[in-house]
Amino acid sequence: MIRVDVNPELLRWARKRAGIGVDRLAAKFPKYRQWETREVQPTLRQLESLAKTTHVAVGLLFLPQPPDEPLPIPDFRTKTGANLDSPGPDLLDTIYLCQRRQAWYQDFARRGQHAPLAFVGSASPTDSVETVAAEIRRVLGLDLAKYRSLATWSGALQRLGERAEALGVLVMISGVVGSSTSRVLNPDEFRGFALADDLAPLIFINGADTKAAQMFTLAHELAHLWLGDSALSNSRPDSLPTGKIERWCNRVAAEVLVPLAQMHTQYRQGEKLADALNRLARHFKVSKLVILRRIRDGRYLSADRFRTAYAAELENFRQRAQSGGGHFYNTTKARLGNRFSAAVVASTLEGETSFTESFDLLGLKKMNTFDNLARHLGILRDGLPA
Repeated sequence: MIRVDVNPELLRWARKRAGIGVDRLAAKFPKYRQWETREVQPTLRQLESLAKTTHVAVGLLFLPQPPDEPLPIPDFRTKTGANLDSPGPDLLDTIYLCQRRQAWYQDFARRGQHAPLAFVGSASPTDSVETVAAEIRRVLGLDLAKYRSLATWSGALQRLGERAEALGVLVMISGVVGSSTSRVLNPDEFRGFALADDLAPLIFINGADTKAAQMFTLAHELAHLWLGDSALSNSRPDSLPTGKIERWCNRVAAEVLVPLAQMHTQYRQGEKLADALNRLARHFKVSKLVILRRIRDGRYLSADRFRTAYAAELENFRQRAQSGGGHFYNTTKARLGNRFSAAVVASTLEGETSFTESFDLLGLKKMNTFDNLARHLGILRDGLPA
């Protein structure tokens, strides 16, 4: 039986990083407290199990001191004006996974001689919010009249994501780390992030957040791509960031979804707020949370009334049951994005990407699942490429 003389500081680091208490670990590893005091040493198998439980690479537990794990992208999350620290393993692993996917797609785009995307980095935070928002809609091909003809705002969210992907953005929406349903992402930690690149710009949206919040997050992260900035965000329609860039991105996101000039023409003075929210949400095909933000921007609501109404509407969204599960391949496509998943599957079938790498990128384990995904994407039919 091989026992490992591990530095207790590393055990405490792994435990705190994962947000797991001593009691919970002691329930699984009866001598865990003695490991932390170095009275007893864990076996190699126990250390491997601990690493899996705390979501760290087992090799890190052999280091002499806990490693420094800074966020790999700029952190624009704020709480009472201060950036958050100590990122959790779920957030870090999600960023690392998306960076691997982005790196693969960069190589794929270079092999295919894709032209750089001119919109990435084309704007500055000193630019007019209205001008940039109009340009985002133009480049996306987002015809607001057609957008508003959609049946629901959730359908409009899907359309917005499809337009972003058609433009060349990798859009991934997931509420879990990779394909691990036991590792649910926390919307309070982050709502989304952008990885800027002129060949493979990527937007990740926390799918554990409400659908209402996801729409604003997507528009917000598009604004970051226009700036050419990678960024981690937790902005939502009611947030008032203190930082110049986040404040600008919030304003652009709101203007993309609901141009303020059009809000002024549609707003009816004296109309009950509940009636206005229902009518304007149907008209603009956005959530009531975004409409509340724009009514406030138009100075039709006081700050206090806005906060009260927003909190009540947000609670309504949270109380509604979110759709769980659903069609496996539809869920997989949402997590990976159509553009990315189709590129990986096609590259694999053409022999440019190994099945081992493909399965790692797609989060798959079985060949049958890969084949069915290829069919669902329309790439494989009757065992042959479509």
